[in-house]
Amino acid sequence: MRPEHQRRSHESQPALYKLYRFAEEIDYLPEEALKEGLKMVRAIKTNVKKIDMGSKLRRDVWEREIESLQSQGAPTTMIAVCGATGAGKSSILNAILDDNIVPTSGMRACTAVVTEIAYHNKKTIDADVSFLSEQEWRQELGVLLDDLIDEDGHVKRANDLRSDAGVAWQKVHAVYPTITQDMIAKMSVDQIIARDPRIAAILGTTKHISAPNSKEFGKEIAKYIDSKEKRGEKKSKKDKGKEKEKSKDKEPSLMDKVFKSIGKKDSSSSKKKDGDTSNDPALWPLIRQVNVKCDARALSTGAILVDLPGVADANAARNNIAKDYMKKCDCVWILAPITRAVDDKTARDLMGDAFKMQLMSSYDANAITFIATKCDDISCSEVINALNLYDDPDLMEVEEKIQEAKEQSDEWKQKKADAESNIKACENGLEEVRDYLKEYKEHLDALETGTEFEPRLTAETGKGSKTSGRKRKNAGSGKEGSSKRRRLDYRDDEGDSMSVDDDLDDFIVDDEDDEIEVNDSDSENGSEKDESDSDSDGSKSGSDSEGEDERAEEENEVTVDSLKAKIQEAQDVLKAGRMQLNAFRKQKKEAVDMLASLKKRQTEAQREKNAICSLRRSDYSRGVLKEDFRQGLKDLDDAAAEQRDPDNFDPTVDQRNYDEIDLPVFTCSARDYVRIKGQVDGDGDPTCFSKIEHTGISELQQWCHHLNVSSRERAARNFLTHLKTFANSVLTYVCGTGEITAADREALRQKWETSLSDDDDDDEEAFIFGNWASSSDPFDLAMLDALAHPQRAGLYTMRKDPPKVERGGGHNGITSRLITDFKKVIEDCVKELQHRFGDGLEEKCQVGAVNAAAAAVQTSDTFAASMHWATYRATLRRHGSWRQDLNVELTNPFTRNIASSWSKVFEADLFASFEKSALDAISKLLNEVEASAVCGLKERARAQAEVCVEEARVALKKTLELVQDTRNTEQKEVSRCLAPHVQTRLVDGYNRAMDERGKGSVARQKMVFHDHVENIKDEVFEDAADVLMSRLKNSAEAVGKTLENVLTDLAVKMEVALGVLWEGPRDDPAQVKIRAHVVVIMQEIVGQINLWLQAERTKRAACAIEKAAAEDSDVLYA
Repeated sequence: MRPEHQRRSHESQPALYKLYRFAEEIDYLPEEALKEGLKMVRAIKTNVKKIDMGSKLRRDVWEREIESLQSQGAPTTMIAVCGATGAGKSSILNAILDDNIVPTSGMRACTAVVTEIAYHNKKTIDADVSFLSEQEWRQELGVLLDDLIDEDGHVKRANDLRSDAGVAWQKVHAVYPTITQDMIAKMSVDQIIARDPRIAAILGTTKHISAPNSKEFGKEIAKYIDSKEKRGEKKSKKDKGKEKEKSKDKEPSLMDKVFKSIGKKDSSSSKKKDGDTSNDPALWPLIRQVNVKCDARALSTGAILVDLPGVADANAARNNIAKDYMKKCDCVWILAPITRAVDDKTARDLMGDAFKMQLMSSYDANAITFIATKCDDISCSEVINALNLYDDPDLMEVEEKIQEAKEQSDEWKQKKADAESNIKACENGLEEVRDYLKEYKEHLDALETGTEFEPRLTAETGKGSKTSGRKRKNAGSGKEGSSKRRRLDYRDDEGDSMSVDDDLDDFIVDDEDDEIEVNDSDSENGSEKDESDSDSDGSKSGSDSEGEDERAEEENEVTVDSLKAKIQEAQDVLKAGRMQLNAFRKQKKEAVDMLASLKKRQTEAQREKNAICSLRRSDYSRGVLKEDFRQGLKDLDDAAAEQRDPDNFDPTVDQRNYDEIDLPVFTCSARDYVRIKGQVDGDGDPTCFSKIEHTGISELQQWCHHLNVSSRERAARNFLTHLKTFANSVLTYVCGTGEITAADREALRQKWETSLSDDDDDDEEAFIFGNWASSSDPFDLAMLDALAHPQRAGLYTMRKDPPKVERGGGHNGITSRLITDFKKVIEDCVKELQHRFGDGLEEKCQVGAVNAAAAAVQTSDTFAASMHWATYRATLRRHGSWRQDLNVELTNPFTRNIASSWSKVFEADLFASFEKSALDAISKLLNEVEASAVCGLKERARAQAEVCVEEARVALKKTLELVQDTRNTEQKEVSRCLAPHVQTRLVDGYNRAMDERGKGSVARQKMVFHDHVENIKDEVFEDAADVLMSRLKNSAEAVGKTLENVLTDLAVKMEVALGVLWEGPRDDPAQVKIRAHVVVIMQEIVGQINLWLQAERTKRAACAIEKAAAEDSDVLYA
């Protein structure tokens, strides 16, 4: 917990920042340090405005310092996210963002457009959708027409959307839906563009989108990157009729909205019928780039995710954007499904030879991250068999749970089947009893009313029959006898008076039903008796037979009382039957509930089994991928070492410590993470993982923060150091120099103050900041800073030329003296850089050029033979860069030869001697200033010199970090200049090959390009070596120019800091009071900064101890 604000001794000072008494009270975080530091800057700015700063020079320099401090925000880390189609990039990104921001389906441009996703502290989701320029669209249309039209001028078959012609037609028809295939064969690029002025108006514009949530954002962004109507979506005639009726009230079309948003009118809109959008163009092929900003917590510390479609996009503009991002990105994430990550050795496939060449020059443990996706896609049997997990105790325990659940399920299924069988038999018996009961009641009613009654079930005539007062014998031999003797045998007497059909739908019958036997002994006995009576009728004499009949009729005579008894008996049977039926239904419900519980338990156990198998597979995959990456780098190192010195190459000797190479590998399941979080409605339950931490997404979110940790900590530390230096500079000025005579001050002024060429105040400002903002130097500090750190563009704005000054003391003016001394330091630095470049790389470049030229023809022929003729022709049409890049493959022998030397040159500390020389020049001058001061000023001059040295160290450190960042950026730019150079030199060959038409044209195309490469290969790669060395030389000169501008500014700051020695005291009482108050404020700020720096050192030390302990633990465990 942070302590409460301490009460300030100076009541008038507002509580702009928190006060701490001890460093231990500070819970140090880089973000908090920057936040509190900026509050201190505002306090300094407020107080500095109150004091008389002595000169406009000091005021302007301090204002620039404050502006520089206020503009220092948190640094960012740009992460390129790469992966083939189907790798699950969009799903992973949405999981990291904890929101459905990136389109995952139905939006075709989402796989072809560079999408940059950054953080902003707003609840809305904002996006800028930029469209291709007219020149870029013209260029793409030309390529698309070449893909569509064959050599005879006919349109190729475009039914297959996966073919080049199919893709081309899909794009052209989406943007220009009124153009048919027959029409396009006769149209030029100019005619196509002129066809729809609405498209021409959109080209080169940017559309801004802002939505309160991801659902609304998805609707808005879909208008631009989705096709007009999703494929397969059909509309009924009824729906079409309704749309026609509502067409008058329909909202404006997408095109109308776009034109309205960009402030343009659609000249053709008045010609369309209201509501008719069938011919509105789709915009997704025109999208150039999408920049999204959201408040995702994973990006809150400065990570920027860039979803790259790859560097083989059909659109040249998007292809160039992707390549530019690959140059600018600090880290690269490579995604592949885990099912192919190991088997297909994707780590090597996605990081090809040329790519690894670039990484090798400055390998960083955080530079590359491999992410295995779709970990929920699991086959337990395959994993168990492949990894031999039969004896895994966790799996065995889970298998026991699954088996136990299965056995119990089988038992309860049998119970459920028995209950269903009993229910069916019971229901059948009750239905039969109801039928008899109904007949008894009808018979009773007939007797009571004296009406005729014809029995159906008993086959006997009751006494109530009008035709006979005696009951007729049953003539039907198939009847079972009197219903009076019929009974049902039930197993249980429980139950209540439920209807037979009640709750029948509450149960699900899964098994076959069996009939329940009905024990009807009475009926059987009656039937036997009837049969015996019948037999006796045929065998006995007439007199005996008649006597028996009379006795039988008397016994079977139906009366009202007998019927009432039968009715009561049937009702009792029904009541007992319903009770029994209810008991059977309860048994079935109990079985159904238990089966549902067992099924849930079995599903959870199976999910647990899936998770264990997936985690085991992830552990195995991580190890394999790490080792595979180490082996890939070793192969690269060995190849370079063999070329470097083939006679002494020893393959058994490692070129570096490969155990230290630890490729970060994450195994993730975005789908299960989203399901557990409930991020998507209706997406169901997770299939593999039940815990969020097992999905790997939380670790990936933390990795986003970790990748920016070092830069955030460094930025906060440098900011606090810079702030402390400036606060001390202000403090020394407001403290004054004490009682020194005016003559002594004037003597020091005459010797060391640099005078201006004019007395005008404007010239004084030009002296410090002249031509800063109007610099046309393409390599000035502002440009280089923006190149290295786009987020800090505008932080540095330096002068174009050194200030024009006159030396007050001949050669002794501080600014002019330091400028002269710095010039020599800079010249030496530039010469040393150029010497290192030439000494380390020039010879290697020449050898690389020879190697590349020697392999060029074979490389070109192998490239042509490795692909289908149509793909080869499409590659020629795009000047070698299509699904594969021939230009890069031609330069591989060159880059392979210089890779190792390149690494050594750029990994060396190129600026160590410069920093020492610059500080030596400053120290020498400060010693001379101290020596020239009178006795009363010497102590103050020494103290002020220490302030100047510290300020110089901070400024030089900051400058060198910027220059080194710029050097790294230039290194990437220079190293990637070879392929564009080769492409430019081969353009004529590409075009001449494409001119071949007709029969045998493919073979002639290959031969034409073969001959072209053969003729110019030596010249191409010799020029490439010259281009590379020339770029390096220019890079060194650019660094020199940057240093000249920075050190000129530093010279001015040194003079401002030392100017306090010769400036007179301010006797104004108001100023004395103000300065005394500012002294208290500045002392307090310096003290607080020291506490923050101490807290930072303490935390850094604690982290180092924790890291060492973790490493020791890993070693011990291994």
